[in-house]
Amino acid sequence: MTRVTTLLAAVAVAAAGAVIPTVAAHADPAGIAVQTLHFATTVGPDGSRLCDIEGDLYTPAGVSADDPAPAVLTTHGFGQTKDAQRPTAEFLAGRGYVVLAYSGVGFGGSGCKVGLDSPDPDGQAAQDLVSFLGGANGIAFRDAAHTQPVPGLDYVVKDRVAHDGRALANDPRVGMVGGSYGGAIQLAAAATDPRIDAIVPMITWNDLSYSLAPNSTSAVSGVSSAVPGATKTTWATMFMAAGLTAPGEAGYRADPTKLLGCPNFSDQVCTALATSMTQGFPDPQTVQFLRSASAASYVDRIHVPVLLIQGEEDTLFNLNEAQATFDALQRRGSDVKMIWQKAGHSTGGDTNLLSRAFAKPDPATQYTTARYLDWFDHYLKDSAVGTGPTFAYFQDWAAGSGDDPVRYATASSTAVGEPRSFPLSDGRQLAGGRDTIRPGTQTFGTPAGGVVAGSTPSNIKVDPGPRPENQPPGSYVDWTSDPQAAPMDVVGAPTLTVQVSTPTPVTGDLDAVVVFAKLYDVGPDGSATQINGQVAPVRIVDPSKPVQVTLPAIVHRFDTGHRVRLVLAGGDSSFRGGLVPHQVTVATGDPAQQLVLPVVAG
Repeated sequence: MTRVTTLLAAVAVAAAGAVIPTVAAHADPAGIAVQTLHFATTVGPDGSRLCDIEGDLYTPAGVSADDPAPAVLTTHGFGQTKDAQRPTAEFLAGRGYVVLAYSGVGFGGSGCKVGLDSPDPDGQAAQDLVSFLGGANGIAFRDAAHTQPVPGLDYVVKDRVAHDGRALANDPRVGMVGGSYGGAIQLAAAATDPRIDAIVPMITWNDLSYSLAPNSTSAVSGVSSAVPGATKTTWATMFMAAGLTAPGEAGYRADPTKLLGCPNFSDQVCTALATSMTQGFPDPQTVQFLRSASAASYVDRIHVPVLLIQGEEDTLFNLNEAQATFDALQRRGSDVKMIWQKAGHSTGGDTNLLSRAFAKPDPATQYTTARYLDWFDHYLKDSAVGTGPTFAYFQDWAAGSGDDPVRYATASSTAVGEPRSFPLSDGRQLAGGRDTIRPGTQTFGTPAGGVVAGSTPSNIKVDPGPRPENQPPGSYVDWTSDPQAAPMDVVGAPTLTVQVSTPTPVTGDLDAVVVFAKLYDVGPDGSATQINGQVAPVRIVDPSKPVQVTLPAIVHRFDTGHRVRLVLAGGDSSFRGGLVPHQVTVATGDPAQQLVLPVVAG
């Protein structure tokens, strides 16, 4: 087992950067019985592979076969275990729900290797847990060896028909809730099992190929691009480290097969990471693999009510991903609503709202907690309570504190902003209109091998203070607007139309021009703050044509006296850039070359 110790030591520092807060274990709450169980789930194309799943069953006092309750299934963020869901489970059990919190495939005390929340194996494992909640025997056991059986539950409300209209065996009234990795599993499970009745995916992905290597142009559907993007080196490293260290030395000793090939991952994950980190973008096989583990590939199989909750401060799974899932579900006529909360993977500091919501759910002070509780009460308990507006978004400039409901604006549509154009002009200006555009040029270089020469700050955590573009002159260009005469509220995804030129021939993905678009808020004192740390990588394979760039969506107020700044950089420390260096020129003067912001009327 020398390899185990070496492996864990090698990635311990990176794994320490966990992105979802952990929760300490504590005594069982009064009135709720908690029992740790093991579940014999079967996965794989032919359902022949056995995976032991460890979970905690929370049963409220008074629940019985004569007085059954609906159930909620929940699991954790990447690299964590069922223990992280304890506060959520206790909160929901205290509200009369039977809750099963489990460690996902490959994590905690659960067996098999990490499956990236794919329908197989993760969705299949969740399907067996649903069957247990619906009364199926032969699935639950008191021990990991599966020798002490526990009967299926007879005290969970049963449904007569599933959401595909069929009468299915062991069909409980059940919802799902969880964030990040615990959000994506809900989408996979709902696509796999029509018995699931309502889900609440939080801060999760639509297309994992976009999450880990986004291209902000050449979109074919939602956030999915026909051209590979730029690898998020920092996030990819943390992701790999968290998965490798998840079993711990004891877990690897208990199941040495997890060490075979790619430790605790399918072999394809190691191959994908190596390729993406080496050449700076995923190859077609990797894109297909990552997309297959994403709602983008199976959203048409989801037929249940979905409440999407996404974080504005999130550079891993940005707001565009939730928007893509929302749009796909809405086009199909699904019952879907969306909340953009402040907190996401990149929220840091002592006032981390995400930590509070996970550790101490409180519907009286937390808008999102109240909304998902109403969602479950409505769909699982048949309560007359409303499910809230179609769209709500957090305004950090609004009065109030924390996740106070008064800090949210609501709308019947997600398209709340009207387009306001800022053409690119000479003098590094974002023009206020067509009549003030002046022709000019700016040139910058992209680094060889995609390695940043400067010291741009990492965007893993959002820094509330100034974040200047700290790169050498000549490695980026920028354009800045006039000061705002009145506050300007931007809600949604900014877009950029720009054409570049380079003397170096471009023949495809390998020698493409790769640039990084960013937005800054420049204060009256000249200090520049990168908005939520968001970056839009752009891989340009045909510089002869203008490119349409969709930047990550933001919710941001440019206050009176503040200016908008657009930066195009040749590199960014959080990404691997283009392999071939280019001298990139942007010629202004054409009004079609413009930044467009979705501005909400005051």
